[in-house]
Amino acid sequence: MNNELSTIVQLEVCANSVTSAIAAQDGGALRVELCENLSEGGTTPSYGQLLLARKNLHIKLFVLIRPRRGDFLYTDLEFEVMQADIRSCIEIGCDGIVIGILNADGTVDKPRCTELVRMAKQWGLGVTFHRAFDMCVDQYQALEDIIEIGCDRILTSGGKPTAIEGANVLTHLVEKAAGRISIMPGSGITENNVADLIHFTGVTEIHSSARISNPGKMQYKKDNLLMSDNFTDEYGVDVTSADRVRAILKAANGKNLK
Repeated sequence: MNNELSTIVQLEVCANSVTSAIAAQDGGALRVELCENLSEGGTTPSYGQLLLARKNLHIKLFVLIRPRRGDFLYTDLEFEVMQADIRSCIEIGCDGIVIGILNADGTVDKPRCTELVRMAKQWGLGVTFHRAFDMCVDQYQALEDIIEIGCDRILTSGGKPTAIEGANVLTHLVEKAAGRISIMPGSGITENNVADLIHFTGVTEIHSSARISNPGKMQYKKDNLLMSDNFTDEYGVDVTSADRVRAILKAANGKNLK
């Protein structure tokens, strides 16, 4: 593996809102993966988020197609929801979708995934297979299945909680992919670890939310009431930081970044 940086490493930002997507663009990201509910692993954003994102972005806009939190084994009705969401992405003019459907035995659901890829590709949309890949029983077989399906890239942490922990697997995936599909590391990537990850794996694109937490601006706060199951700041808002996007890109590319 040639670990020297010979090409510019591109950044896809996992944006949890239009506000985050615009910050990603301002920071120099190549592409955003627009979603909502990041605390639940991400779900499909609202139609309004899609419309406003497309209106405000000139960089590539990919959309997460995931109807709910939890596993990636979907009912027939949930599959219909995913198809309807893809049609909305096509109508709005998005550049791609991010999908992942598994069978109960931990293998890739090839027939359903193939149908979603077909829907997207016939209208010129790209397709990323998301971190459902990390939940597969055999990642190397899943790699071959996803290549056969026709996806453009796989978002993965190498089957570990973070991409840094999965660096060895990521390196092997890049080698086995052999240019047939892009392996895009994601999960826990920051400006502090991205250079080491790229040096070790040789990847050319990375995925990060580049988030910060902004305190809420409410003057009145009711501290004895929670609106969700998460024991977090009810008034704070997590958003992508343009400065963190720039910092990640600078660390990823070093002297190669102009």
